[in-house]
Parts: sequence; C-alpha cells; structure tokens
Amino acid sequence: MATVVTKVRRSFGTHWYAWAMVLPVVIVLAVLVGYPLGRGIYLSFTDANEANVARTIGVNHIAATYEFVGLDNYWKVLSGQEGHFYSRLTWTVVWTVACVFLHYSIGLGLALLLNRKVRFRALYRVLLILPWAVPAFVATFSWRLMFNEKYGVLNAFLTGMGLDPVDWLGDSTLQKLSAVAVNVWLGVPFMMVAILGGLQAIPAELHEAAEMDGASPWQRFRHVTLPGLRPVSGTVILLGVIWSFNMFQVIYLLIGQGASSESEILVTYAYRLAFQGVRDYAGSATYGILILSLLLVFATFYRRMLARQEAAR
Repeated sequence: MATVVTKVRRSFGTHWYAWAMVLPVVIVLAVLVGYPLGRGIYLSFTDANEANVARTIGVNHIAATYEFVGLDNYWKVLSGQEGHFYSRLTWTVVWTVACVFLHYSIGLGLALLLNRKVRFRALYRVLLILPWAVPAFVATFSWRLMFNEKYGVLNAFLTGMGLDPVDWLGDSTLQKLSAVAVNVWLGVPFMMVAILGGLQAIPAELHEAAEMDGASPWQRFRHVTLPGLRPVSGTVILLGVIWSFNMFQVIYLLIGQGASSESEILVTYAYRLAFQGVRDYAGSATYGILILSLLLVFATFYRRMLARQEAAR
C-alpha cells in the first residue's frame, strides 16, 4: 500500500500539469455520468416508485418509504414475470441489426462513389453530410410531418398518383419501417464520412498492383478494399450498434404517444416506466442497467473477435 501511495505521489509531482488538465473532465464525468449511474444501480435494488419516494408538497416534506429488495427486480424481468422484456429485446435487436446493416452498406456505397474523381464531388459530399449536421430532433420532427396521414408530403405524392393515403405512424409494422427509414437517413452520413476516410488511407499502390496482376474490380474490392477498411469498419459498426440500440429520440419523437407496445425498444420503454403513468423508478433503473450490461457484453466479445481476426492474419 505504501508503495502505491509513493508511486501516486511521484506521478503527481512529475506530471502535475497533466493531472490539473484532466481534473475538470473527471469532475464533470463524475457529476454527469458517475452519480446518475450509481443512483440508477442503487434504485434497481429497491422498490422505488412514485408513491414511496421522498417528495415535498407545499411546506410538507414526505420521507422516502421504499425498501431494498435485492435482485428481485432483475429476477422479475429476466424470468419473464414482468412480461415485456424479451419481446422488446427481440425488436430492439432486429432494429439495431437492420439499421446498422443499412447504415454500413449504404455508407460504403456512397463512400466508394465519392472516392472516385467525379465532377462536383465536393458539392455531393456537402449535400450527403447534411442529415448528420441537422440536429436529430429537428430531423425527426420534419420526417414526422412528412409521414402525416392527412398533410404529409408522402401521402400527397401517393394521392397525386391516384393511390390511397397510408397511415404511416398508425400501424405497428409501418411504424417500425418508418422509424428504420428515419434512422438510416440520420446515420448514413457518419458511416459515409468514416469509411471515406478509411478508403483514402488505403495505399493506391495496392490497387494498382492487384490490377496489374489481373484482379477484377470485385476481387480488388474483396481482397484489397475490405481488408483495408477492417480497422475503420470495426469501430464504426461498434459505435453504430451502441447508438442504434439506444436511439431514443427517433422512436419517441417520430411515433410519440402513438407508439404501440410492438414498436417500442428497450430504452423508450424504460423512459415510459419512469416518466409516464404510475412512475416505476426501480423498474426503469433495472431496464437501464440491463441495457448497459448488454452493450458492455456485446462490446467486449466484439472487440475480442476483432482481435482474434487480426491475430489470425
């Protein structure tokens, strides 16, 4: 123990400026991330709800009466007693896989096009990156207006073609398709920019050598481009999974109160538990910790898989 303290003191004495620069960030993270996370973990082990938490009504202060219940909340959720976890987990996984697949495939295609020497390439890059520059809530509300059954642009187009209008946000299946479409529109620019940077980092000599050896365009793409993009792809896919798994604003702001139970993902259901109806703070915290745990497990195994692939090369 004394050795550890000595090393810390020596490090602080030598690198005090670096410690001083890092300290504000550590404080901010502790306040904005550490405390809410710790509070959420604590509440997940209790039966806290709107009726038994501490609250102030006028001049009267009512003390908290919720109790510690251990792993009871986790058991109810994971055993299926709560009844909503696995159905929403299934849709959340499908939503995440669909969005990330479309993000990556469309982003890769656009990046390949913009990596070629074409006229107005800079203009195309600016136009294609605009969805990423627009705040997500603004873009989502804009799409909600376009999906409006009576006044939306999409139904006006269908009506102009002699077709019946579609209630895009009224049916659970159409809600899901609409949400995926909006999230893909929002997420493709990030993938495109990241992959474009990866493409430009691949030495041109590799493509030239493969072409001189008689490799077809598909062979060059498969054996030169994709392996060269592996480091970038691994990172953006991991980020895409984390972001899509927690993409609260698209589901909630696009569908709003009209979201059916089949259209909700885990994070929107956790929000509804905490802030709608009879507020179940313990249940919401339990869902939040389970979401965090699922993402941590996925990230750990995914990074290990990438490491094994790199070691096998």
